[in-house]
Amino acid sequence: MATSVMKPTTVRFDEGLKADATDILDSIGLSLNSYLTLALRQLVNQRRVPFDLAPAPEVPNEETRRAMILADAKEMGLIRDDAATFDNVEDALSYLEAL
Repeated sequence: MATSVMKPTTVRFDEGLKADATDILDSIGLSLNSYLTLALRQLVNQRRVPFDLAPAPEVPNEETRRAMILADAKEMGLIRDDAATFDNVEDALSYLEAL
Protein backbone atom coordinates (compact mmCIF):
# COMPACT_ATOMS: atom_id res chain seq x y z
CA MET A 1 0.00 0.00 0.00
CA ALA A 2 1.43 3.40 -0.95
CA THR A 3 2.05 5.88 1.84
CA SER A 4 0.84 9.41 1.38
CA VAL A 5 2.88 12.35 2.54
CA MET A 6 0.95 15.09 4.30
CA LYS A 7 2.10 18.57 3.39
CA PRO A 8 0.91 21.80 5.00
CA THR A 9 -0.97 24.22 2.74
CA THR A 10 -2.08 27.78 3.40
CA VAL A 11 -5.60 28.74 2.39
CA ARG A 12 -6.96 32.25 2.85
CA PHE A 13 -10.61 32.87 3.75
CA ASP A 14 -12.72 35.86 4.62
CA GLU A 15 -12.95 35.87 8.45
CA GLY A 16 -16.75 35.88 8.48
CA LEU A 17 -17.00 33.06 5.95
CA LYS A 18 -14.52 30.95 7.91
CA ALA A 19 -16.36 31.59 11.20
CA ASP A 20 -19.75 30.68 9.68
CA ALA A 21 -18.36 27.53 8.05
CA THR A 22 -16.54 26.50 11.23
CA ASP A 23 -19.74 26.91 13.29
CA ILE A 24 -21.67 24.66 10.91
CA LEU A 25 -18.90 22.08 10.72
CA ASP A 26 -18.48 22.04 14.51
CA SER A 27 -22.20 21.31 14.87
CA ILE A 28 -21.78 18.14 12.78
CA GLY A 29 -18.45 17.11 14.27
CA LEU A 30 -16.11 18.01 11.42
CA SER A 31 -13.10 20.28 11.46
CA LEU A 32 -12.46 22.69 8.59
CA ASN A 33 -9.41 20.64 7.64
CA SER A 34 -11.44 17.40 7.58
CA TYR A 35 -14.13 19.00 5.44
CA LEU A 36 -11.61 20.36 2.93
CA THR A 37 -9.91 16.95 2.73
CA LEU A 38 -13.30 15.30 2.21
CA ALA A 39 -14.25 17.78 -0.52
CA LEU A 40 -10.89 17.35 -2.29
CA ARG A 41 -11.15 13.54 -2.14
CA GLN A 42 -14.61 13.70 -3.70
CA LEU A 43 -13.36 16.09 -6.37
CA VAL A 44 -10.64 13.60 -7.32
CA ASN A 45 -12.92 10.51 -7.07
CA GLN A 46 -15.82 11.99 -9.03
CA ARG A 47 -13.73 14.17 -11.33
CA ARG A 48 -16.24 16.98 -10.85
CA VAL A 49 -17.21 19.50 -8.20
CA PRO A 50 -18.94 17.23 -5.65
CA PHE A 51 -21.92 19.50 -4.96
CA ASP A 52 -24.45 21.60 -6.85
CA LEU A 53 -23.45 25.19 -7.44
CA ALA A 54 -26.28 27.69 -7.01
CA PRO A 55 -26.44 31.45 -6.63
CA ALA A 56 -27.25 32.89 -3.24
CA PRO A 57 -30.96 33.48 -2.75
CA GLU A 58 -32.05 36.94 -3.78
CA VAL A 59 -32.72 39.31 -0.93
CA PRO A 60 -35.34 41.96 -1.62
CA ASN A 61 -34.07 45.53 -1.64
CA GLU A 62 -35.46 48.03 0.88
CA GLU A 63 -38.20 49.34 -1.44
CA THR A 64 -39.43 45.83 -2.29
CA ARG A 65 -39.27 44.72 1.34
CA ARG A 66 -41.40 47.72 2.41
CA ALA A 67 -43.93 47.01 -0.36
CA MET A 68 -44.19 43.38 0.79
CA ILE A 69 -44.77 44.43 4.40
CA LEU A 70 -47.40 46.97 3.30
CA ALA A 71 -49.22 44.35 1.20
CA ASP A 72 -49.17 41.88 4.11
CA ALA A 73 -50.52 44.51 6.52
CA LYS A 74 -53.36 45.36 4.12
CA GLU A 75 -54.17 41.68 3.61
CA MET A 76 -54.34 41.13 7.39
CA GLY A 77 -56.55 44.18 7.82
CA LEU A 78 -53.98 46.02 9.94
CA ILE A 79 -54.17 49.06 7.68
CA ARG A 80 -56.89 50.24 5.31
CA ASP A 81 -56.50 49.17 1.70
CA ASP A 82 -57.55 52.22 -0.31
CA ALA A 83 -56.49 50.85 -3.69
CA ALA A 84 -58.99 51.30 -6.50
CA THR A 85 -60.94 48.15 -7.41
CA PHE A 86 -62.82 47.40 -10.60
CA ASP A 87 -65.49 44.96 -11.74
CA ASN A 88 -64.47 44.99 -15.40
CA VAL A 89 -61.62 45.88 -17.74
CA GLU A 90 -63.31 48.94 -19.19
CA ASP A 91 -63.59 50.61 -15.79
CA ALA A 92 -59.94 49.81 -15.05
CA LEU A 93 -58.80 51.29 -18.38
CA SER A 94 -60.91 54.41 -17.84
CA TYR A 95 -59.35 54.85 -14.41
CA LEU A 96 -55.82 54.50 -15.83
CA GLU A 97 -56.51 56.91 -18.71
CA ALA A 98 -57.74 59.53 -16.22
CA LEU A 99 -54.44 59.48 -14.30
